[in-house]
Amino acid sequence: MYMLKYIFSFFWLGSLVLMAQQDSTFVKTDRYGLRVGADLSRLARSFYDKNYQGLEVVGDFRISKKIYLAAEIGNENKTTEDARVIFTTKGSYLKIGADLNFYENWLDMDNQIYLGLRYAIGTFSQQLDQYRIYQTNPYLGENQWIASGEKWDGLTAQWAEFVLGFKAETFKNLYAGFSLRLHFLVTQSQPGGFENLYIPGFNRTYNSGNFGVGFNYTLSYFIPIIKKQRTPKEVTSKI
Repeated sequence: MYMLKYIFSFFWLGSLVLMAQQDSTFVKTDRYGLRVGADLSRLARSFYDKNYQGLEVVGDFRISKKIYLAAEIGNENKTTEDARVIFTTKGSYLKIGADLNFYENWLDMDNQIYLGLRYAIGTFSQQLDQYRIYQTNPYLGENQWIASGEKWDGLTAQWAEFVLGFKAETFKNLYAGFSLRLHFLVTQSQPGGFENLYIPGFNRTYNSGNFGVGFNYTLSYFIPIIKKQRTPKEVTSKI
């Protein structure tokens, strides 16, 4: 009889230990902090494209379970060679906004599949390097390039960006990311007698339209500042 009580007590104690272990495995730790990195696509293009130099620094800061404040700041120097015109664009830009994470992470994972919104401001200059006049008569042949050098400084532009992207932790605190961006031009200052065919941060403008597209590949490092543990009920909450 005493042996049965001893065996029952042993299994009862063991079950309590297992339940405590199971509860502990479902406690999730959320990390809040600053993530800073760079756009690798612009850095790589600066090496293989002789007509391009660019750098973009990216960052975000987590403020809730699913919301991240985000920003990008960059600089570009690009020479564009079209069939009728060669021009150089130089300038800087700043983008500020937020991302909403839709991915539900397991345990201590901290990956993202997100939608985002940015508002961007850019300042830049345009220089007309060379051009040639369009020739409608095929018997006269092609016109020669005409050197110009005319330059317009102090140009500005503002636009909104809709962002779809992901970030994945590849190593401890190191994240690789990719995003697609749809740009909508809000306002711009046009150079006299010319047109903004390229805007730093916005990219190419097509047929004088207000829409543009872009993307980036990022590598960033996370600096944890605050850690919060959540119970199983809090892990499944939507806030």
